[in-house]
Amino acid sequence: MGVEDIFDVASQAIWLVIKLGGPVMFVGLVIGLILALFQALTQIQEMTLTFVPKILAVFATFYFMAPYMGSELIEFTNQIADTIIGLE
Repeated sequence: MGVEDIFDVASQAIWLVIKLGGPVMFVGLVIGLILALFQALTQIQEMTLTFVPKILAVFATFYFMAPYMGSELIEFTNQIADTIIGLE
């Protein structure tokens, strides 16, 4: 396995992390912006108000994206295993 192969696997792993974590982070960002706007408009400065909706939204996103995340992780793991098998 050469340096090019190692960089290829590393770039695939980084891209996988972005694909799997991006939607969850985006949902958290959007919910956070909506709640911040709501707090600014109503002048409610309760700190715990932001946590519960964001946590629920992130968990809901995980729940609905779990099949996709699992299939992507399995596909990546199979690619890595095939690469390792091909080394011998």
